[in-house]
Amino acid sequence: MERLKDKIALITGAGSGVGRACMNLFSENGATVIGVGRTRSSLEETMAPIRARGRPGMIIAADLVTDDGADRAVAEAIARFGRIDILIHAAGVGYSWEQTSPGSMRAIDQTTPDKWREVIGINLDAAYLIARAVIPHMRDAGGGAIVMIGSNGALRGMTDCHSYGAAKAALISLVQSMAVTYAKDKIRTNCLAPGAIDTPMIAEVIDHFRDSEVAKGLCPLARAAAPEEIAYGCLYLASDEAAYCTGSTLVIDGGVNAQFALPQLAG
Repeated sequence: MERLKDKIALITGAGSGVGRACMNLFSENGATVIGVGRTRSSLEETMAPIRARGRPGMIIAADLVTDDGADRAVAEAIARFGRIDILIHAAGVGYSWEQTSPGSMRAIDQTTPDKWREVIGINLDAAYLIARAVIPHMRDAGGGAIVMIGSNGALRGMTDCHSYGAAKAALISLVQSMAVTYAKDKIRTNCLAPGAIDTPMIAEVIDHFRDSEVAKGLCPLARAAAPEEIAYGCLYLASDEAAYCTGSTLVIDGGVNAQFALPQLAG
């Protein structure tokens, strides 16, 4: 079933995880896919099976935290295909960024201003920059669908990763404001808030979910999601099946935010 037949989809964070899963799933459902990410070699790995199936698409290596990176990615996509019907913004960093950038995923009193700005830049500013570049083209084409990948960590307090949680919470508010502002242009904007996903982004903690007893205390479904399970949520929000859905946050987290947990009481 080609739920995205003849659609042009620009997908950020396409080199791995949810972005890569969306590239494959959207292509299988009839879309022409444009994968954007920082590392060309990872994008080539994503694109290889799509090309092998004879499906159309392209990849663009760009750093979306920079103004010119987002503008260039969109300009190249428009030059090649003429329009962008769907934007899936999956680019971002999570727990594993602490290994690349020590001090970036900590509590607020342990986070320096430069590390705070770094994570806010990657997880929030990049969303603004890519949306700012795409929206005029969607408006000119008569509409489109935008899906921003947030986090269930935006919905509850976190014991660490305060910059991450703040950025993802702001993303929900941004999505709601965009939905209200651009409804008249037939541009739908939604957020998808996943829980733990078995991707390199949470490589430092994924082993907890592979221990069944530990996992039961972390998530009612006692496991992390596969990237494809999140991609199916993106497919719905991007498709015409979600024509009446805008300004929403779809939570796919194995029941974590549905669970009310009390601390263990002594005695």
